[in-house]
Amino acid sequence: MVGILPIDRSGLSLRAKLYELNWLLPVLIAVIGAVGVTMIFAATDGVWSHGAAQHAVRIGVAGVIMLGIALIDIKVWYTLSYPAYFGALVLLIGVEIMGVNVNGSQRWLDLGLMRIQPSEIMKLAIVMALARYYHDLARWRISHISGLIGALLLISVPMALILHQPDLGTTLLLGATGVVIVFLAGVSWRVIGFASLLMAVGLPLFIQFGLKEYQRDRIWTFLDPSRDPSGASYHITQSKIALGSGGVSGKGFMNGTQRQGDYVPENRTDFIFTVIGEEFGLIGSLMTIVLYIAVISLCIFLAMKCKSTFSKLLILGLITTFTLYIFINLGMVMGLMPVVGVPLPLISYGGTVVMAVMAGFGLILSAHLHRNSELPRTRL
Repeated sequence: MVGILPIDRSGLSLRAKLYELNWLLPVLIAVIGAVGVTMIFAATDGVWSHGAAQHAVRIGVAGVIMLGIALIDIKVWYTLSYPAYFGALVLLIGVEIMGVNVNGSQRWLDLGLMRIQPSEIMKLAIVMALARYYHDLARWRISHISGLIGALLLISVPMALILHQPDLGTTLLLGATGVVIVFLAGVSWRVIGFASLLMAVGLPLFIQFGLKEYQRDRIWTFLDPSRDPSGASYHITQSKIALGSGGVSGKGFMNGTQRQGDYVPENRTDFIFTVIGEEFGLIGSLMTIVLYIAVISLCIFLAMKCKSTFSKLLILGLITTFTLYIFINLGMVMGLMPVVGVPLPLISYGGTVVMAVMAGFGLILSAHLHRNSELPRTRL
């Protein structure tokens, strides 16, 4: 019996590539983006110009960019992996030198026409770099000290720069994504156990000497939300009240009293899930989570279809970042994690974040579209 050979789609025409794209993923992303526009509209008392219109435009423009990225051969993204990483690293260094300070944090670069947040770009670049690193790395070196040092350097340098901004949420997200990719690459359990032991020993020291006072205060507030209800605990307390007041079915669209009274700060950005919970209740909250689960599950399925290590790790790394966005944000809003300033992807208002997330989905679509492509391998 003669098997069916896999088709290399790198040589397909533009029309054929559009036909071969997995369109279910863009549809799910569009639905989540529409939820974001609707919730921002509600959070700003029905004023389109206060964020909803801008979010809709950003989702539309980013969607076109996503499709453009998806149609580019995965070999191009493989080649650009290291340049993208070092380019993002240069931008992070630029933030240290000439970054814009907003609310005590120096995270943005002002390019005149727009501001960019290089840490969001690094979230994509580090996944690309680690995916290529492990694609090229000899199997025996994955758990060897020589292979681990290379991965550690790729992860730790941008983490240090982002922590200094300071941006603890992005630092943790970047580190967690890197650790997951290293695990998926096949590192031995012996290494995992040793790393876990070091983490257990180092975590108290990091909290005491590596964090700023307000960051430590957020951790103590998380452990004891009642310690300062009108100060450090205010966000978490009001968030819980808003979520709980929605009940099972919610108070109805535009009828959220906590939202109308502006009790929950940042309710169009990091705490936008409180608007969903208050106005659409448990049902609306669960439906939003189900949409996210559908996207995550689909991307894992797409990764399993890919032939090369680079494409598999690229998809799994990017969807790990996306999942961590959701996990950290929802945990923060529900009082299950400290407040660290991580947005709810595609729903929270924000420019660079939307563009970075959509670009990531473009890379995922490209990896799946060209899933049978033979990628070069520079042996390390």
